[in-house]
Amino acid sequence: MSIVKPKTIILASSSPRRQELISSLNLPYEVIVSDADETTEPGLSPAEIVEQLSHRKAQAVNERCIAETRFETGGVIVGSDTIVVLGDTVLGKPKDAEDAFRMLQSLQGQTHHVYTGVAVIDIQTDERDHAAGRPLDKPETNEIPMYLGKTGQYRVTALSASGQPAAIVGHTVSQITFRPMSDEEIWAYINTGEPLDKAGSYGVQGIGSVFIERIEGDFYSVMGLPLNLLYPIVLKFGMSPFQSK
Repeated sequence: MSIVKPKTIILASSSPRRQELISSLNLPYEVIVSDADETTEPGLSPAEIVEQLSHRKAQAVNERCIAETRFETGGVIVGSDTIVVLGDTVLGKPKDAEDAFRMLQSLQGQTHHVYTGVAVIDIQTDERDHAAGRPLDKPETNEIPMYLGKTGQYRVTALSASGQPAAIVGHTVSQITFRPMSDEEIWAYINTGEPLDKAGSYGVQGIGSVFIERIEGDFYSVMGLPLNLLYPIVLKFGMSPFQSK
């Protein structure tokens, strides 16, 4: 009797936080770090930025899997990206400690938004040859989005030759309010090292949480991976954390 191996999730991220979150889905997963370019053209909305970068990360890993003929048992590649937006200013990861100080100084006592994108691509699907419809990294796609309450949405953006979803993209948005912070508190936080590899220069799951007054939206999206959005997406690829093994 042949044994059917379960599908695998490939996480296109080196983030320990995303790896921790993906493991909670109770599905087999591996990590292949994406080397995708993370620059974007001007004029994109925050939602378009995170969706485009999420897809770019996932597709870069997908191309490697195709070239290496890996994961023939099937599965999906998950790419994700997070940005912090204060007014009209997008805050990515700080360049150095001084940059982190400037970001945190601008966030203290204010309300900002966190956008997290997610892109899921069927492993071994080369969109250039097999997908029907527009490429995922075109933000003007006209696919009807599926809404996830008030926090997020996703849409199928490419189909396989058999008409099944080949690529799905989406995003969530959460609203965060910081309490006032003194310069001394900001520098003390920076000196812990926690802010230096995080969008907006803070970590909601770490000691930076002491500065957060209120969160409206999804905690895990702010942490880096929208599990409540990822769940209905992986279901469309025939994967479920509740399936028997």
